[in-house]
Amino acid sequence: MGIGLFITGGTFDKEYDEIHGRLYFKDTHVAEMLRLGRCHVEVKVRTLMMVDSLDMTDADRALILDHCRRADEERIVVTHGTDTMEATARVLGEGLSGKTVVLTGAMVPYAFGSSDGLFNLGSAIALAQSLPHGVYVAMNGRFFTWDNVRKNRDLGVFEPRR
Repeated sequence: MGIGLFITGGTFDKEYDEIHGRLYFKDTHVAEMLRLGRCHVEVKVRTLMMVDSLDMTDADRALILDHCRRADEERIVVTHGTDTMEATARVLGEGLSGKTVVLTGAMVPYAFGSSDGLFNLGSAIALAQSLPHGVYVAMNGRFFTWDNVRKNRDLGVFEPRR
């Protein structure tokens, strides 16, 4: 059946405009990342939105939940901005059953070359294949259940809530 991979934007897919000194969205980098990572897993990529997670609305989260529910795939990876990843994980965790969903992102845009995005994407794909049904966040070699994760903004890492 393979893995569904839903793109929502976030730092993962941001570009840098050198002229105006701002970050923006153009296209997702996921296809290139899968190629560079030599991924041999069947992955069906769908772009749901390209937004900064700070700008994500309740309606956006409901759309992600709806796509996860309706997906043919039982195992799903969602790329997401790190600032509100916990909020989306909570919506999915409370509203979804019978599937394994792993949210992941990057602290540094992939386009910068020093991003953690490629590593996080590979980890999320592996975890989506191996974890039992549920909703998880995978960042920097660690994974957390949807109800036990928080972003430590002082350290720039994800950690258990408790």
